[in-house]
Parts: sequence; structure tokens; C-alpha cells
Amino acid sequence: MMSSLRFALAVLVASTAGPVLAADQDWQKVGQALGKEGNVQPGGVYRVALPRSDLKVTLDGIALKTGFALGGWLAFEPTGNQAMVMGDLVLTQDEVNPVMRRFEEQGIEITPVHNHLLRAEPMTLYMHVAGHGDPLKLAGALHAGLALSKTPLGSPAAQQPPAPIDLDTAAIDRAMGRKGKDNGGVYQFSIPRAQETKEEGMAVPEPLVTAIGINFQPTGGGKAAITGDFVLVA
Repeated sequence: MMSSLRFALAVLVASTAGPVLAADQDWQKVGQALGKEGNVQPGGVYRVALPRSDLKVTLDGIALKTGFALGGWLAFEPTGNQAMVMGDLVLTQDEVNPVMRRFEEQGIEITPVHNHLLRAEPMTLYMHVAGHGDPLKLAGALHAGLALSKTPLGSPAAQQPPAPIDLDTAAIDRAMGRKGKDNGGVYQFSIPRAQETKEEGMAVPEPLVTAIGINFQPTGGGKAAITGDFVLVA
């Protein structure tokens, strides 16, 4: 992840002044080229959720909800009249090589490829990507790679609202010292670092994964499975 941040912020520093890509219709075209539309986040970042709702993954006998650890994403940030993109994609073991080859052919940089969930069945791997250039071309290149996986694109199908979370969320909030939120039956925390994250004097927006994420999935009887991603300095 830090490699991705260094790449992204080097691009930000080097970018020249120009019109900012911020109009909704421009991002809509990016979403169409990618095959999945997203939303504009604080700081003008266009973030696209790519949950692997097609996967049925278990860990130590627990069926994992998509929001627990199967939520891929891509985030585009304007850099003058171009854009920088970063992302974390959830792939199965047999998808990694063909997707990686296509990204390399299209000029998308692969940073880490690693495993977040030990003992998960089937094994899921996480591919971090980065790129810089014309946002429509970036979106098309990313679509070409994603098309070699079974990542669901297009508009998500309507789903029934999840049942209330079977956890004492008020007690968890007190223990964490902040308020979580329900995301599809998973109780989630996004915790920004106390000190603003900067590179070369420039702030890194929170939608570009500068926040700590911690998830609680109820497993019955007031217990939970948890997972998290910590942002730490060296």
C-alpha cells in the first residue's frame, strides 16, 4: 500500500496546472468506461466499490459476508487535466495471473499482491493497482483486466435489507471510542489517523486508504469475527 501511495503522490507533485476533472458528467463517463459507476467522495475523489458478492468464502467454518473482507475498490483523483487511480481488488487464485498480465499490457502498475485472510476457502488474494493518465483510458484499461475475472460489474441487483446486527454495538462503540456503522450486516469502523497523512507536503485524502478499517461480523451468541487494515508509519 505504501508503494502505491508513493507512486500516487509523486504523480500529484509532478502534475501541472490545468482544468480539474470534477464535473459529474466526466466521472459518469469514467464509470461507464470502467463498467461500474461510483460516487464522489470528500476531496473530489471518485471511488468505485467492487464487492465480490459472487464469492462464497468461508473461514474456520464461518461464511463471510461481502462487507467483511471481500470489498474491492478503485479511487480516481484529479491531477490537473488527468487523473491518478489507486485500488485494491479481490481476486481468486486462478484470476490473479490473467488479470495481472492484462493490467501490465495496459500500463497499470501492480504493487502488492497478498492475502488478507489465512485459511479462507476458496483462497482470496488482494491486488493493489495504481496508474496515472487520461481517466477514460485508465478506466478502459482497468475494465480490460477486471473482465478476465468474475468481479460483478454493472448495477448491483436489488437485495433484501440485512437483519439487525446481533451485537451490542453501543458497547463496541464505547470500547473503540468512536461510532461504527452497519454495512450489509457487518459493523464497520473507519478511523482516520490523528496526524494528517502527507507526502512531499501534500495531504493524502482519506478515500485513498489513509484511514484504519476494522470490521465486526456477528457469529452468534454475542460473538464476532473481526478483520482490519492498519495504516502505520515505518
